[in-house]
Amino acid sequence: MNDLKKILIIGSAGQIGSELVLKLRSLYGNDNIIASDLKDTPTESIANGPYEKVDINDSKRIVEVVKKYNIDSIINFAAILSANGEKNPMLAWNVNINGYMNILEIARELNLKRILTPSSIAAFGPSTPRENTPQETVLKPTTIYGITKVTGELLGDYYVKKYGLDVRGLRYPGIISHETLPGGGTTDFAVAIYFDAIKYKKYTCFVSEPTRLPMMYMPDCLKATVDLLQADKDKLIHHSDFNVGAMSFSAGELAQSIKKYIPDFEIIYKPDFRQAIADSWPMSIDDSAARNEWGWKPEYDLDAMTKDMLSAISEKHEKGII
Repeated sequence: MNDLKKILIIGSAGQIGSELVLKLRSLYGNDNIIASDLKDTPTESIANGPYEKVDINDSKRIVEVVKKYNIDSIINFAAILSANGEKNPMLAWNVNINGYMNILEIARELNLKRILTPSSIAAFGPSTPRENTPQETVLKPTTIYGITKVTGELLGDYYVKKYGLDVRGLRYPGIISHETLPGGGTTDFAVAIYFDAIKYKKYTCFVSEPTRLPMMYMPDCLKATVDLLQADKDKLIHHSDFNVGAMSFSAGELAQSIKKYIPDFEIIYKPDFRQAIADSWPMSIDDSAARNEWGWKPEYDLDAMTKDMLSAISEKHEKGII
């Protein structure tokens, strides 16, 4: 259901946003995907199409951009992530909730076609079943990031019910990519470990060896996002809170996967404050609602991801990029 014409992506300089811009430009055309972020100029990777400086808390500026490009849909990636959120809870609330309210209100007032805002496994908490975490379950997170994600899910569903706005969202697991360096999330160890494996053949991990979390490789993350964005609205029972899964592994299993390709790789475990955050999150996800309602199906497992990650990072290292 590819009925969208002009899409604004807010927060496009981040890990997922920067790659989604390129993915959607390949599908919709460079001029039809407008990237935006707090930076004055776009990063090199997304400079192949329109870019606007936008602060999610500046409603007037967002409206200007929406009208300038005749935007019909907004994808919102502006967020303060879990670890950084704990350092500055007020900023996390202001960006993740007050900023999101701006988007919802603009979409309602200007009658936009569709809004997509990611949620996260951070919406769950220590009282949530951790194995095969259900779609419908207890949502009592213990981080400000998680609290904002639950609030965002509820707000999105409220705007669907009260105003008929087409709001969509998916609970991302940890996202792993070789294109963008870690950005302050608790699952960043699963990205940083690959870079350090190539550069130093060793890594100091900030969670313990048995820590198991749901993860997803970036190509699957982009696929899930686009699939939900383009899904037939009439087939959706849920809206802002789809569980999406791909693989689950422990920090130790990740290290063993790397050792298959780099036998002398060494890992040291020194858990810090992020360990408590990881321990409050699921270990595996039941994503049957996403599979049933919009046909979600991942393509990568741990070893396939590891092989691809190490190959891509090795190439960058040889070229002196990292």
